[in-house]
Amino acid sequence: MRFIHKFNTTRYLTVIYTLLSLISCKDYSKENRDHLVFRYNQYENISSLDPAFARDVANIWSTNQLFNGLIQLDDSLHIKPDIAKKWEISENALEYTFILRNDVRFHKHKQFKTKDSSRLVTAKDFVYSFDRIINPNVASPGNWVLKNVEKYEAISDTIFKIKLKKPFPAFLGLLGMRYCSVVPKEIVEHYGQQFRSNPIGTGPFKFKMWEENVKLVLRRNELYFEKDEKGKQLPYLEAVAITFLPDKQSEFLQFAQGKIDLLNSLDASYKDELLTPSGKLRDKYKNRVNISKGSYLNSEYLGFYLDTDKKEIQSELLRKAINYGFDRKKMITYLKNGIGTPAINGFIPKGMPGFNNIPGYEYNPEKARQLVDQFKKQTGNNKPTIRLATDSNYQSICEFIQRELEKAGLNVIVDVMPSSTIRQKKWTGKLDSFRASWIADYPDAENFLSPYYSKNFTPNGPNYTHFKNETFDQLYEESFLIMDTKVREQHYAKMDSIIIANAPIVPLYYDQVVRFTQKNVKGLTNNPQNFLVLKRVWKEKK
Repeated sequence: MRFIHKFNTTRYLTVIYTLLSLISCKDYSKENRDHLVFRYNQYENISSLDPAFARDVANIWSTNQLFNGLIQLDDSLHIKPDIAKKWEISENALEYTFILRNDVRFHKHKQFKTKDSSRLVTAKDFVYSFDRIINPNVASPGNWVLKNVEKYEAISDTIFKIKLKKPFPAFLGLLGMRYCSVVPKEIVEHYGQQFRSNPIGTGPFKFKMWEENVKLVLRRNELYFEKDEKGKQLPYLEAVAITFLPDKQSEFLQFAQGKIDLLNSLDASYKDELLTPSGKLRDKYKNRVNISKGSYLNSEYLGFYLDTDKKEIQSELLRKAINYGFDRKKMITYLKNGIGTPAINGFIPKGMPGFNNIPGYEYNPEKARQLVDQFKKQTGNNKPTIRLATDSNYQSICEFIQRELEKAGLNVIVDVMPSSTIRQKKWTGKLDSFRASWIADYPDAENFLSPYYSKNFTPNGPNYTHFKNETFDQLYEESFLIMDTKVREQHYAKMDSIIIANAPIVPLYYDQVVRFTQKNVKGLTNNPQNFLVLKRVWKEKK
């Protein structure tokens, strides 16, 4: 019995020592490798890792790490080579010939059945990838990207040619969208619809595991083709770990505790805890957190549905009164903690090539009262009223505008609705006025002008206001034939001025990208499309 007791005790101690050793090793390993892993939370769940479905921020951010396309955009929205090392555009601006790199390989997968479980990307892979985007059975939301393409073909392994139906100066920028990423036919066909959760691309990181709504892990792609200026292979990080806490307050707590490296939003639930009213970091965070701000290609605005029979909405007097009737600078300072630029110019936002300091609407309460009084006198309506639809995220901004316009004699009723309801009613013309955002899909100011082209009336296009102006339409159509960027931007400025003069909208502010990172995160830059690019990011050891 003593022998047995002694034996069990020894085994017990051995197990304890082993567990302690493993725990110590695990902690030691984590401590020494934490600087190689970038962690962030995606509170909006990822629905797919297939670039054909990269329609929202969550999907775009993750697929950005996994895939490449023909071209890429730098932080100033300049078009740079990616898999295509150079290209030529024909004189009639209809044919684009891309010369591909010959050293880009897909992530390793046993399905390739090659010695190193990988293979080189060729022009035929782009033919297959583009076929997939426009295939109705795939139902990619990005099929519109190629709607102006007449044909595309692989001339050789390294030459890919695209022919357009008509000139479109912004076309190169469109190809930088994640929809246009290259994917391997044999892997997509092997997984079928499950390619969404088994992605194989060419990007700086490769897929490791995804437990939906819980965690996504990407690992460094040892085959990646890009190098930095010193010739060092990218990426620097060993891994990216993404969690999916659905609550922004919980995300902020994780960041405050140092458990994630990036906070990419400024939510009402914590903005005053983190920032002063002027947008500066509070003292308690200055030594722990970095803040960076930059232009974001997003214009926030109020829109009016001009096909309504409501005289208040039809009246240019009242629409201009609303534009003059509230202080945008005060709104940004006190409701947005200084994040954003007051929209006192046109609809094209700061940060977009083609932004022009055209005269817009400055705060002028006396002018607003005069316009409201003029409307009352002309119509005999002594209590003009408009209903303004918004979701809960923008309720405080709309209520601020409501209070300001009451001083000018205009009654505003704020209707708070789910954002999905607002989207549906905007498309069907069932909202007289609404708060909305317009975010650029590609880096050309045409993005911000197409919603006012008369042939784009909803539900067949994005013209929610049903604004129509013959001069605007003529300039818009002419702009597609102008290849000189500066001349085209002059056309854009004229169109923007027409929108402001007719006031189918009330520009509120041009949004900003604001990012908070832990002090040891280096190399993370902002860009006006708010894309997450991690291939040049590294972390210093704490």
